[in-house]
Amino acid sequence: MNEKSQRRNSFRGKQLFIFDRSFVQMITLDYIKRPVQSELSSFERFFRDTTRSEVGLLNLMVNYMIRTKGKQIRPLMVFLAAKMHGTITQRTYVAASTIELLHSASLVHDDVVDESYERRGFLSINALWKNKISVLMGDYLLSKGLLVATKEKEYEILDIVSEAVRDMAEGELLQYQKSRKLDMDEATYFEIIRKKTASLIGTSFAVGAHSAGADPEKVSAMRQIGVLAGFAFQIRDDIFDYQDKGTIGKPIGNDLKEKKITLPLIYVLQHSSVRERNRILFSIRKNNNRKEKVWELIERVRKNGGIEYATGKMNQFADDAIDLLNRFPSNEASQSLEHLIRYIIERKK
Repeated sequence: MNEKSQRRNSFRGKQLFIFDRSFVQMITLDYIKRPVQSELSSFERFFRDTTRSEVGLLNLMVNYMIRTKGKQIRPLMVFLAAKMHGTITQRTYVAASTIELLHSASLVHDDVVDESYERRGFLSINALWKNKISVLMGDYLLSKGLLVATKEKEYEILDIVSEAVRDMAEGELLQYQKSRKLDMDEATYFEIIRKKTASLIGTSFAVGAHSAGADPEKVSAMRQIGVLAGFAFQIRDDIFDYQDKGTIGKPIGNDLKEKKITLPLIYVLQHSSVRERNRILFSIRKNNNRKEKVWELIERVRKNGGIEYATGKMNQFADDAIDLLNRFPSNEASQSLEHLIRYIIERKK
């Protein structure tokens, strides 16, 4: 047994945690939430109060968004990171609300840009209220995310989060630029997902620790853990695009239809002849709206090791995140964060 396996199989208090596939699949999100369940329930009310507006249409849209919300992984990260380092405070609620509002704003804007009319199995905001109103809705959520921090005079939280907002915008624009030119390579791919996904997840870990009074060195380490987990999270999402069945809110082949070249396809392109590479890129450029051609590309990626390569990279990022997490003293919250990182790469949707 190697050193990494020994660490994962070591005793932590009175429990033995062994991360094999069958164990991880038994771990539910409800189980992971247990150390902060009461705080998350209070957060639901806090978040509703934060998003309330005097404009009836905005309230209607926000209520719809809350009813169709996802797993709220990022607020969970904030609360677990806070509890791992001390006591959950009002600052933690502010940090979690800021993160969730900015994430929600980015999703609304993404659906407009991608012309996506479904999210998590429900009609998207822009499908119901059209693009113009949806863009304004996203702007409202973004402004609320910034105002909730300034209202509470949490300027350090605002400073930490503002970097993620910048990164997310840069990441989206870089991906758009590359999708037009179709000249994506692995280094650029990782730069894009670092900015558009890993940055906000890293920020979730960082502001959670900061809200509980962790020193700057620990906050920085928590950010790095979150960034690594964010890489794994996004690669898992990208693998979904090549699954046998589409997942809720993300139809199979959607990235290819939008000319987004992600890690499974990058691997295949890197291991193709010049002629084959040109043929693949031509198909993406000219046939991205033809279902049968998209399926041909998906099958090519499956048969030529793209999924296996991306899965290996995803697992490595998760392992590295957990290795860094294990350098902190273990407690119930850190154990749940460890479970959450494994949950991210084992989730089915």
